[in-house]
Amino acid sequence: MACKYQAQIYVTLRPSVLDPAGTAVQSGLKHMGYENVEQVRIGKYIEMTLVADSEEAAREQLDRACDQLLANPVIENYRFELQELPASVRAGV
Repeated sequence: MACKYQAQIYVTLRPSVLDPAGTAVQSGLKHMGYENVEQVRIGKYIEMTLVADSEEAAREQLDRACDQLLANPVIENYRFELQELPASVRAGV
């Protein structure tokens, strides 16, 4: 029986990749008086609900989606958290 899963996906630039948006935010924070901010890196947060036959199948599907569309594996890293939704949520109650 298929189950419904909720995924939280975090995509970040690889440490070796320059982050001009992060640098701009850091500069803005310093101009606002936040002198203690040492580094800012900008990333993406994605929530996804999916149906799969098992947690393993859901994880494989998420890994493929991240690798093929949600992240650029050349310059970005990704990780995700996955939770099975309770039956009441799956049923739309």
